[in-house]
Amino acid sequence: MSERIISAIKLGAQQLAAVVTLPGPDRYEYFVKRVADSQEVWGLYQDGWALAKTDDGTLVFPMWPASDYASLCAEYEWDGYDAQAFSIEELLEDLLPQLEQDQVLPGIFYTPGDKGITPTIAELRRDLAQELGRY
Repeated sequence: MSERIISAIKLGAQQLAAVVTLPGPDRYEYFVKRVADSQEVWGLYQDGWALAKTDDGTLVFPMWPASDYASLCAEYEWDGYDAQAFSIEELLEDLLPQLEQDQVLPGIFYTPGDKGITPTIAELRRDLAQELGRY
């Protein structure tokens, strides 16, 4: 393997580690910017989407800004799940209305050691709309 490829792999791993260790609110901000830029959202899927729960038992739909971050969480109760993408249009037009109807919160950027941020659907819509307005 060339040194250039090795350094690109290391940079990717370093960036991954740097973002994963950010505090939850910073990961949320990163999620909003990255999703607006890439137009993609990632979840974990295996015969259905992965779900989690808040401390009070509310269902949460975890989502990530890239497959690498989602794949990091494909362990323990999500072992065997695979990262799967959906478009920001699907998020805004289909998933968020369904989550709202089912009273499921969006779970933004879980990590192996942190449950992530659970904004309201209105907050997530607003933040994504603001970021998309900059493009």
